[in-house]
Amino acid sequence: MLRLFLRRLRPLSGPLGRLSARSARSSSGFPAPEMPAAWVRSNFLDYFQEKHGHRLVPSSPVRPRGDPSLLFVNAGMNQFKPVFLGTADPRSEMASYRRVVNSQKCVRAGGKHNDLEDVGRDLYHHTFFEMLGNWSFGDYFKEEACCMAWSLLTEHYGIPADRLYVSYFGGDAAAGLPPDDETRHIWLEIGVPPGRLLAFGLKENFWEMGDSGPCGPCTEIHYDHVGGRDAASLVNADSPDVVEIWNLVFMQYNREGDQSLRLLPRSSVDTGMGLERLVSVLQGKRSNYDTDLFTPLLHAIHQVSKAGPYGGRTGAADRDNVDMAYRVVADHVRTLSVCIADGVHPGMSGAELVLRRILRRAVRFCVEVLQAPQGALASLVPTVTHILGVYRDIPTDTMRKITLITLIIWVCVCVCVCVCIPAAVAWSLHRDLGFPLDLVDLMLEERGVQVDRPELDRLIAQNQKSDPQPGFQSALTLDVLSLAELQRLGVPHTDDSLKYQYRLEQGRYVFPACSATVVALYDGQALVSEVSEGQRCDVILDQTCFYSEQGGQSHDLGYFTRDALQDVLFPVEAVVLAGGYVLHQVTATDSLKTGDQVHLHLDQVHRLSCMVNHTATHLLNFALRKVVGPSVQQRGSHVSADRLRFDFSVKVQQQTPSVVTVNYVTYTVYPDPVRVVSVAVAVSDLLDDQTNRQTSVELCCGTHVLQTGDIEDLLIVSERQMVKGISRILAVTGRDAALAREQGQVLAQDVDSLTARISGSAPSSLDSAQRLAKEVGVLSDAVDNTAIPQWQRRELQSRLRSLQRTSNTAVRKLETREVSPPTPEGSETSTCTVSLCVSCQVVMKTVNQLSAAAPHSLVMLLAHQRHSGKVLCACQVPKDSLSLSASDWAVAVCRHLGGSAGGSALVAKGTGSSSDITEALRWPKVNCPCHRESNSDT
Repeated sequence: MLRLFLRRLRPLSGPLGRLSARSARSSSGFPAPEMPAAWVRSNFLDYFQEKHGHRLVPSSPVRPRGDPSLLFVNAGMNQFKPVFLGTADPRSEMASYRRVVNSQKCVRAGGKHNDLEDVGRDLYHHTFFEMLGNWSFGDYFKEEACCMAWSLLTEHYGIPADRLYVSYFGGDAAAGLPPDDETRHIWLEIGVPPGRLLAFGLKENFWEMGDSGPCGPCTEIHYDHVGGRDAASLVNADSPDVVEIWNLVFMQYNREGDQSLRLLPRSSVDTGMGLERLVSVLQGKRSNYDTDLFTPLLHAIHQVSKAGPYGGRTGAADRDNVDMAYRVVADHVRTLSVCIADGVHPGMSGAELVLRRILRRAVRFCVEVLQAPQGALASLVPTVTHILGVYRDIPTDTMRKITLITLIIWVCVCVCVCVCIPAAVAWSLHRDLGFPLDLVDLMLEERGVQVDRPELDRLIAQNQKSDPQPGFQSALTLDVLSLAELQRLGVPHTDDSLKYQYRLEQGRYVFPACSATVVALYDGQALVSEVSEGQRCDVILDQTCFYSEQGGQSHDLGYFTRDALQDVLFPVEAVVLAGGYVLHQVTATDSLKTGDQVHLHLDQVHRLSCMVNHTATHLLNFALRKVVGPSVQQRGSHVSADRLRFDFSVKVQQQTPSVVTVNYVTYTVYPDPVRVVSVAVAVSDLLDDQTNRQTSVELCCGTHVLQTGDIEDLLIVSERQMVKGISRILAVTGRDAALAREQGQVLAQDVDSLTARISGSAPSSLDSAQRLAKEVGVLSDAVDNTAIPQWQRRELQSRLRSLQRTSNTAVRKLETREVSPPTPEGSETSTCTVSLCVSCQVVMKTVNQLSAAAPHSLVMLLAHQRHSGKVLCACQVPKDSLSLSASDWAVAVCRHLGGSAGGSALVAKGTGSSSDITEALRWPKVNCPCHRESNSDT
């Protein structure tokens, strides 16, 4: 039977048979060059889709949907996890999957599967790669999967069988897992020689996507680049010549939280083959970086750098790590482009922090090793989008993605090479990415970099005048005529009752599936019957499961797909309610018309976060009233996925409601015309007056968790007075609250360390004192702007204010001691210079001391700033001086130094700049009227 099945797998005539084993190979036995990566990818999909009845499913974004156990999508099976677990809603499209195929965007740069540090050192590791895969969900299993894989590689792609080795799971007695003899026998019957069929243990041949989740034994197919030898000993030995190209995982178990294994409801197949490695085999290359997936990118890197061409060297042969840098930059800019396109931006925690590390690593190699100029990394993005154009979401809005990457790269490069950055860059970093402007100034100041402050102030003022902000598109809202037209046409109001119809199953929230009909489209001006690709519009459906923004709760996010176009996603950007109609704001990714059938896909992570924070807001209101009394009055609130905001009329300290940890049930009822939400006590009991128990009871249209334990933690991270009598609380929940506590502990340790250093021995020099003072400022900024417990923020702020006073006093004492030139004696005029980073205030004070010591002298002091070349000038003349005004003297000197000055006839000060401090010192003495009796310039 197996051999009959193999014969059925042989290539057919027609489209799938156009590449036979003979035509695929040159006379030398190596792959012919006319096999570009795009062809390899499309033919893999065609093979399973057209020949074996698999359903083509589009790649999911690299940010996991509804799976907090993952930083990134790291395998093709991630989006199918509910199917493997049997938790997919039976009414959902996913529940109907039996055999599917796709090419999935994957990032392995964090968590259990982390290849970041290996990238660049060898020729085949990547942080971003494409995973070709075919799946069976309770359909075929081991025999069919192995036969399909062998036929595709050896007959369809024409890879010689004598170059292939196969590994399988040899069992693990400690884990109670027997060897996978079934798979071994299948391969032997297919024709794999026993010497090329190798058994390995858990590490190599038992596949797990994370610490928990679906898993099972796997069998891997390895390729020998050399051939004509016995390379069995090199399999799984990290040899660059013998590499794994395809992994067939037989999903039989689920790894539980306690590390035990449970059988899945049905056995399934999950295969994964890296496109990059497959292409290198089919193009006859030893290195993935020598294929057409990378060569255009490596050429583009060479064009923008000062390094020689890419040579493909590794290890000791790669002098100065130039080729390693080429590989790092090429890999990392692909990862950055894909992640940013999917909404993951460099940040300070989780996946965002990992992406920030990737960015910094790419910038370091690009600037320090390849000596590329400012903006070089961002200039590579168009090449990436061209190579990866198969993914519709990468080229979409390309210019915005390029601009975003450019802004991030520019600031990193500017800090590295110390150039003055444009004000527009600093402003965009603040506006688009949330960088505090004072933090940008501190970062640049440490490197002697300055931003064009007048231009930055102009941009800030311009932004304050414009509403909305540049680049922001306001929500489309039905006008009164369109609303009237909908009513005239008899279009019923949207049924959005599904937004409340979620439930708990085995501790997991299950949200209802929703299919709907497009009943109306609004293009911003009028109702239309159809919109085209790229057009912004409001979509009105007969029913929806999306929550529209109301009651202080943010709207839901997600997307919908059209019946006839399942691989095209219509992301929902906003959901608003107008006149009884729910408007789903989208930018059409394909044509859409009234009457179309669509399937709605809710961003469940976003919704659940809003539910958690909304219930937490109710508990916070209840807790405040319980602690402070009925004088607390809610003045407003806003609930979003990342935090909750609560405005109230009485100032209080932190209070975390104990009901969070008790895990009370949340009850809701819908008496006409309002909705009531009660915690711990059924509304019916309250209405029947059957309990005297105090609890949180509020009128609310928002969505809430079904049990308070799902909040996990509630932490106030900010509390400040908005106006007289009104205070505002910002709070976070769950993992964000835990992270805030951790960040608070880290900052507290930093303050302890800095306190010990400042309280110890006095600084020995002005430079060291100034460094300590700057550290206090930077740490104060971190305490002010980091989400930490509010009580801890106040404590640390108080300690830092004390440290700031101490460090400032030390700086002033050292400035006064070091800026003390000899008292002028025996001459009527004295000009002195010092090369210190002192303030203008200290320079003026020193001039006053010198004038007091020599009351008949004309005194000028020039302080040369070491790092910037700036010169501070201060002068003072005796009251009875008739020959010279202090302001005239300072103006003349500072004008000569390219600056300006001002003051009175007795004292004056100003600034200038000079690279030659000797000349700067000589000129005011020579041009003083005491030395030249007639001088029209002074």
